[in-house]
This record gives sequence, structure tokens and C-alpha cells, in this order.
Amino acid sequence: MSGKVKVGVIGCGYWGPNLLRNLADNEAAELRWICDLDTGRLAAMGRRYPSAEQTADCKLLFADPSLAAVVIATPVWTHFGFAKAALQAGKHVLVEKPLTANVAEAEELAELAARNGLTLMVDHTFVYTGAVRKIKEMVSSGELGDLLYFDATRINLGLFQNDINVVWDLAPHDFSIMDFVIDRQPEAVSATGSCHIKKGIENIAYVMLHFPDEFIAHFHFNWLSPVKIRHTLIAGSRKMVVYDDIEPTEKVRVYDSGVTATQKEDETEREAAYRTLVSYRTGDVWVPKLDTTEALRYVCAEFLAAITEKRSALTDGNAGVRVVRLLDAAQRSISQGGSPIRL
Repeated sequence: MSGKVKVGVIGCGYWGPNLLRNLADNEAAELRWICDLDTGRLAAMGRRYPSAEQTADCKLLFADPSLAAVVIATPVWTHFGFAKAALQAGKHVLVEKPLTANVAEAEELAELAARNGLTLMVDHTFVYTGAVRKIKEMVSSGELGDLLYFDATRINLGLFQNDINVVWDLAPHDFSIMDFVIDRQPEAVSATGSCHIKKGIENIAYVMLHFPDEFIAHFHFNWLSPVKIRHTLIAGSRKMVVYDDIEPTEKVRVYDSGVTATQKEDETEREAAYRTLVSYRTGDVWVPKLDTTEALRYVCAEFLAAITEKRSALTDGNAGVRVVRLLDAAQRSISQGGSPIRL
């Protein structure tokens, strides 16, 4: 067991079992603790991973001097308390998305981790998918040209949440994808939403991110759709990418398509407005080969590697803070009738 990172997991609900499985399968980790208030869930996970200690008291994890890291897979409103206690106890921390329920808490955790020299990482799972990593590779290489816009739709029928709205539930996925892929920061956020089922809990929302240049990002989130759609369109001046996460095999398609506007140099400004020539380019469609490894396997591997290599994780606390800032701004804009919120 020497050399392995001893890890404890808090939360065995929806996502916790997936993290437990991937940590148990990783040779760099030793699953030391499993923690949950639900004794039934705890017993079930204990039977699956008998070498790990089971407890309903998270303080036992924080007090264990041999435990190096804590993974938190609990409701959003509990993230800050668990993560802060773990960091104060000298533990590295991996938190389920979003990092916290507000900006102040997210910033406090990032500062605490940095001050104590600890790894703080957020499970922005989609960043680690083969599809998103391939898109990032194409954007970084300049293959798409100058980026023009980012448009994402994430809709389905349910699952309705009682403690968070559709933005806080679904937007962390697409905000984290955008934050990773385009590597630039918006200057304002505007959003609108409606509550059809429960007052105060928006079940549909449209979010717009405004940037200093002509680049623009738009998002549609909905719990009240008859169909499930996970669709992202990223347009560049040279090529365009369509990412369909529902598609079983060809999730990413690259289109050699675009539009070019030209005008004669000797035209006056008024005449040029009428003589601008728009040419359309429709070329080949390319389906790149993608890594089909489960994204969560890479999430756990990155967390463990960041700890052992004493470096920042790909989706570190700062990435978590950036996403929470967007979530917070979108929520405030909805509350103010769609007014833009400066970042």
C-alpha cells in the first residue's frame, strides 16, 4: 500500500458510487473511508468495498492523519462546509460540481487551498471526455480559425430538483466546457428564466455571455422538454464543430464550412454597404476518432496526479470559482428581469 494516496469519499448517493468505483480501480489510490448519513447506502458500499472503513461521521475522516485526500459528492449547499473542514485538516479535496453555492464560498476555498499548499479540484466531468478534449485540441491549434460563437442546448424532461434551479443543475456542465475550450473570460452575463412547477425554482432558462469582442455565447437549459438534447455548436472563421453528446458513436463532427464577406476597396462607404459580397463555403464533414475512456477515470487520475506531482489540477479551484461566478451572475440577472450583470 506504500506510495498510494489514501482517499475518503463523503456521499454515496447519485454520483458517489461512480467516484468510489473509479478510485477503487485506480492503482495510485487506496480507498480508506466511505462516509454517508444513509446507513443503507453506506452498508451497500461497504459490502462492495470491504477494505474501506464506513462511517456516518465525516469528522473521523478529517481526524485520520493517514488520510491524504477527501472526495465530496453531496448536495451543493453542503460543499463549502465539508471542503473547508477537509482543507483545514490538511486534506486535498475533490468536489462534485458546482464547487459551492455562492461566489464568496468558492473564493474562500480556493484561497484556503492555495495558502495551505493543497490541491482543490472540481469534478467538471465533461472537460475530461474524449469529445471535449478533441475540441479543445482543435481550438488551440487554430484549426477552427477565429472563434465566432458558442451555442449550447441542454434540455430534458426532469429531473426536477428541490434545492437548486435548472441553471445551477445543468449549466455547470456547459459553462465548464466553454471555460476550458475557449480560454477567454466574459465581461457580462444576462439571463431569463421561468418557474412553471415550483415557485422560486426556475425550470427553464436562457443565458447569454457577453465578451469584449464580437464573440458571443448562448445557453438553453430546460427540465420541461419532451426530448433530451445535449448539443453544442462552436463556430470558427475557418471551420465549425457540432458536439452531440447523445450521439453514441459520432459525437463530434467538424464542418469545413463558413462565410466570407468582401467588398471593393474603391467603393465609397455608402456604396460598399450595398455591394458587400457574401460567399458561402461548404466543404467536407469530418468525424474525428475520440478517446472513449470513461471521463471519471481521468478525473480521478488527474486528482491523484495533481497531489503526487504537487501541481494545480486541470479543473482546479480557480476553474471552479469561474464557473460559480457565471452561475451567480446568471441567477442575479434572472432575478433582475434579464438585466446584464457585469463580471
